[in-house]
Amino acid sequence: MPTDPICGMYVDDKTSTLTIEKYGKKYYFCSNNCKLQFERPEKELHGLKNALIVSWPLTIIVVILTYIAHLPYNNYIIFIFATIIQFYAGQRFYAGVFDAIKNKSANMDTLIAIGTSAAWAYSTIVIFMPNIFPAGGIYFDTSTIIISLILTGTYMQRITESKASNAVSALIDLQPKIAHIINGNKIEDKPIEEIKINEFLLVRPGEKIPTDSIITEGNSSVDESMITGESMPISKKVGDKVIGGTINITGSIKIKTIKIGEDTTLSQIIKIVQNAASSKVPIQKLVDKISSYFVPIVILVSIFSALLWYFVGGIALNVAILIFVSVLIIACPCALGIATPAALLVSSEKAAKHGILVKSGESLQIASKIDTVVLDKTGTLTKGKPAVTDIITVSNHNKKDVLKYAAIAEINSEHILGKAIVNEAKKEKIEINFPKKFNYTPGRGIVAIDKNNKKIVIGNRDIFNKNEISAVEKQLNYLESDGKTTLIVSVDKKVVGLIALADTLKDDSKKAINALKNSNKEIWLITGDNEKVANFIAKQLNIKNVIANAKPNDKMKKIEELQKDGKLVAMVGDGVNDAPALTKADLGIAIGAGTDVAIQAGNIILIKNNMNDVSIALEIGKKTMGKIKQNLLWAFGYNIILIPIAAGALIPIFTVSIYNFLPILAALAMAFSSVTVIINSLLLAR
Repeated sequence: MPTDPICGMYVDDKTSTLTIEKYGKKYYFCSNNCKLQFERPEKELHGLKNALIVSWPLTIIVVILTYIAHLPYNNYIIFIFATIIQFYAGQRFYAGVFDAIKNKSANMDTLIAIGTSAAWAYSTIVIFMPNIFPAGGIYFDTSTIIISLILTGTYMQRITESKASNAVSALIDLQPKIAHIINGNKIEDKPIEEIKINEFLLVRPGEKIPTDSIITEGNSSVDESMITGESMPISKKVGDKVIGGTINITGSIKIKTIKIGEDTTLSQIIKIVQNAASSKVPIQKLVDKISSYFVPIVILVSIFSALLWYFVGGIALNVAILIFVSVLIIACPCALGIATPAALLVSSEKAAKHGILVKSGESLQIASKIDTVVLDKTGTLTKGKPAVTDIITVSNHNKKDVLKYAAIAEINSEHILGKAIVNEAKKEKIEINFPKKFNYTPGRGIVAIDKNNKKIVIGNRDIFNKNEISAVEKQLNYLESDGKTTLIVSVDKKVVGLIALADTLKDDSKKAINALKNSNKEIWLITGDNEKVANFIAKQLNIKNVIANAKPNDKMKKIEELQKDGKLVAMVGDGVNDAPALTKADLGIAIGAGTDVAIQAGNIILIKNNMNDVSIALEIGKKTMGKIKQNLLWAFGYNIILIPIAAGALIPIFTVSIYNFLPILAALAMAFSSVTVIINSLLLAR
């Protein structure tokens, strides 16, 4: 059964009438107060502030008239002020009781309303019908101070909660309101809600990009820090994707929309953060079960304690009522209810600000226990595209000569290896002329004639005869043994050099693997590539556990084996072939630059495509669970220790005089416990 996202109280979803649908999820509330706080937090905060403005000045007057100054008709004046506090400042508690009755449940307002009403009603009877309780003594100061303290604690809690939810508000504020639509030769401004897929938009320098799109014209730098956490602007050109909500910095660009509304990256981030903050972790199930019985049990304990001390302990009725009030007030399970949601809210939003999206609270709990990490290679540890790694020269040719000849032959090629060679030549600022003739043989290589009528041949062994390549055979075997694709370059039938290419490691892969090793994680590299390539990458990263030639089903089977051995496994991948393994693992971590299928299958998404974020995500899970356990320990410990004290455990030591101030201390402690849990959770933001 669901819990109230504001106070954490258990709510029966079959009978509850207080619900809201937001971010595609249905939320249930124990009272209108909590519903208002969720729906319009600023209005609820304003109402709390007004109640405090009334309650505290009148409470101070009540205390002064009770203990210091005595005016004519003193008790009647106290009664009037106490009644205003009880039914104006405290009306929110009665409204909560009414909601609880409608929902056939009990909430925290029930305890406060019953407790303060008991003190107010007893004192009222003493004033107007003194013969009923001849012992006398009024306790309006108790009821008024309790209401004022609890309102103060609630107000402080709301302020700290608003600080915790600033990240989501900031994400929502990122969404632009207006887009410039290109309509022929005209530019029309339209609300973002009216934008459709495949429309062409203009984005000027300094403006936010309206929605997820592809650049069709122009170049610019885009500030994506608010989405990915990446501090430096990213250069964008025609064909590159841009994310809605990010800022176009330098040039004007024309874009074509590819995602709108709830499908955009920003909307998905907001939805994921909201769902994670309000989702359950397994440890919460025990808390929910306890909370569902907590309020009725507390009411029974308070009644039993009061009756026991009155009939067996022989104390006065007014003290028995104070015992009843103390137990009800001190047992309010606010801290218990918000212990888990508060920590989840702060951690999921903190993670999102740094480009790590956590889909559920359960994912964080699992992340805290992961001991084995399985890694894909291509696109995860490596860049996913080949790059020139080695240039070996023959006779008197230098590396730039070899690269130049190779680039001239490959300039017309659409092959991924050819593009890598041309890109390397451009990096070296080598002038590349188009060949006069060009002939490509699939699976073998290219024969080209340059402007000086030199015949250039580049390819694998199959395009050359054995005699031509005998001089470089040893170097060729060495490079291939490292898993590198090696191309032979010849000019006028003489080999001038070798060019080796490989899918190179991402800049952060070594650091990421070291971080995982330092946290005592067992690491496996499982890839569809051949053994030479797999072992070459594993050697660079010092990974001992390697499986090559692995199909998607093989990755799943290995994860199952590890799980049967008692391991808690995280799978990190980015491709379609990783999706089954991401789903099978205890925790799926999807690289954000990967496929939509992998991202959907993952429990945690790394938007920045940064391998360092794997260990950071696992650390966030560990820190979050630590805070949740601290919060629950505080909340449970608070109730376990203080309820017996409120029920009279200290009477034999301090006598009944302790109840002159214990109800007020109970209210103070209750408010303090909730604020403590929130503040402790906010420490995660560091």
